Amino acid sequence: MENKKRQKLILPFLMVLFLVASSFSTAKIKWEHLGSRTVNYKIDRDVIKVTAKDGAFKKLKVKVTNGSINMHRIVVQYGNGEKQVIQVKKNFKKGSATRVIDLKGNKRIIRDITFFYDTKNFSKNRAKVHVFGKH
Repeated sequence: MENKKRQKLILPFLMVLFLVASSFSTAKIKWEHLGSRTVNYKIDRDVIKVTAKDGAFKKLKVKVTNGSINMHRIVVQYGNGEKQVIQVKKNFKKGSATRVIDLKGNKRIIRDITFFYDTKNFSKNRAKVHVFGKH
């Protein structure tokens, strides 16, 4: 009879322990820097290559430093050839960032990320675009 009581207590304890451990492991996942590009003073596009060794990603985030740009869209090219076009249409001031972008299909291998932007009349400093991914 004592073994049954112990078993009834152990199962809930193990479930709580598992939930706590899994929340700590996901909380430690950080944004991984995938690459940066310094933009030109015109309407342009830049590509950041991402290799399969970087792994599969669920989310992206873009940050702009050093100057300002007007971002039009981002095109994510996946390893299997599919593309995801993300309309941004936002003026980024120095130090600002995009919202967290969920990638379609959940965890995806990214081949490259292309940014379409212009810098007309925004800043005398050339902006730098940084891309971060989350597994």
